[in-house]
Formats: sequence, structure tokens, C-alpha cells
Amino acid sequence: RIAAGGAFFADLCAAAPGEPAAEVAATLWLLVWAGEVTNDAFAPVRSPKALRAAVRQTSAPRRGRRLRRRATTASPAVAGRWLPAAPLFVGASEADRARARAEILLERHGVVTRAAIRAEGVSGGFSAVYGELAALELTGGARRGYFVEGLGGAQFALPGAVERLRDLREPPREPEALVLAAADPAQPYGAALGWPARAGGRASRTAGAHVVLVDGEAVLFLERGGRSLQPLVDLESPALGAAIDALAAAVSFTGRLAVERIDGAAAIGSPLEDRLVTAGFVRGVRRLSIG
Repeated sequence: RIAAGGAFFADLCAAAPGEPAAEVAATLWLLVWAGEVTNDAFAPVRSPKALRAAVRQTSAPRRGRRLRRRATTASPAVAGRWLPAAPLFVGASEADRARARAEILLERHGVVTRAAIRAEGVSGGFSAVYGELAALELTGGARRGYFVEGLGGAQFALPGAVERLRDLREPPREPEALVLAAADPAQPYGAALGWPARAGGRASRTAGAHVVLVDGEAVLFLERGGRSLQPLVDLESPALGAAIDALAAAVSFTGRLAVERIDGAAAIGSPLEDRLVTAGFVRGVRRLSIG
């Protein structure tokens, strides 16, 4: 059990003598996903590979108390102070929870739509948070309008999000490419927005998959494991070049890539083969590799 004041990971290991630090870390994160435990630092959630790194680092045998302590605190996945989550909600009424839920949705999405709430799996759907969003509009905490075309008339946004949308009226001179995890809340396709028709059912918000956005448009989908690459725009689109360059540059985050299929066909001989090679991929017998 974690005391109300919290505990560092080394203290948790000391309170469980004989248990491998990797087991303590894995159990701790199971409690995090269950909503039982929280942390006072951002480091544990900033890296998608943090937990796996923690398990690898702490699973090797160590000698001596000092070395054991250093090994159990080195990874970002276990940094900071761990606290029980239950005291944070003591005394909170259902109205307080509803207001907090609406504020979290606004902070997470910027522009909250019916589709976004449906993708979040909020109990009761859009009607469950509509009243609180409307109340936030009356207090100036949110604005109601038709901000994103095609996403329904009932949209609520943070004032800052509205201003950022206005700034995007003038497209940037250079295309801005961004590689995101497919399941990242900041990646709207498959949730608030539908996948492009060219996805052909091959794209989904799957853990381990990635999407390359160029100026906010979904251009490439990399399946989990990196063996298949699906273009989401026409192969002649100028955005493809920027997306491929961004994907190649992001290998340090996604790990080594060995693409075997592109657009449902073999990677070798694909119309995108030369573009990938120019970006740094190396031709193999059956695949294009980088990293």
C-alpha cells in the first residue's frame, strides 16, 4: 500500500523485499491504468517506451543496496513520487465530476465535437456533457460555434483553440509534417475525423501504429510492427515527399523499420520505392529498411 503522502519507487521496492524491481514496476503501472495510483511528475508518461525500458533496466541482477537503488530509479517510467488516487476525489460531487469531465475534454481536444466524445467512450455520450459545456460557455470557459466543417453544428472549443484555428487560415510556406501514434488523442483520424477513403479499411487507431500528418492531413499510415505502409493520399500528392522524410527522421522514436508492403503490394517495385530510398531507406531482397 502507498501512504497518503506518496512514495518514491526505491521506497516501494524496499517495502517489497525479495520482489524483483521489474515486477514492482509492472504492478505499479497496472495500478496506474486501473486509476488507483497517480504520480506528481510528467516524466513517466512522456515516453511511450518508458515502461518497457524500466522493465529491461531493472530486470538485470544487481549487487549491493546502493546499486539496487540506482537501478530502480534510473528510468523515466518510475520517476517522481507515487500517490494513491482515491484521496483526490474525496468529497467530489457528481456535479463536480461532470464539470471536470467537460474541462478535461476541452483541454484534450481543443474543439469538442459529438464524434470526439463518442470516440472517448464517455458514459451517456454527448448529452451527458452537453449541459456542462453549455455552462462553461456562459462563464467564458468555452465557445460554441461551427469551427470545423463537417463535424456537426454543436461544437465547443477553448478560446485559445479558436484563435489557433484562425491562424491556420494562411497555410505555412513549408509543409509541416508530424508523426503521431495512431491512438494518440492528438491524432483525430478514426475518432473525430473519418479516415481518408484511400485507406481502404487498412488504417485504424491501433496501439503501435503511426500516422504521418502533413499540415493536418493524414498522408501515411504505418501499421504496428512497421511492415506495411499505406498511403492515404494520391501517389502524386506533393505531401507524400514531406511525409516520407518525416517518417524517416522519426525512426529514432519508432525503432528500425523494415517495410515489406506498400499500398497492399510488395515494397520492392512500388511507385514509392525511389522516394523511400531518397529519404534514407535501403533496398533489400524483399523490403526497404532504415535504422
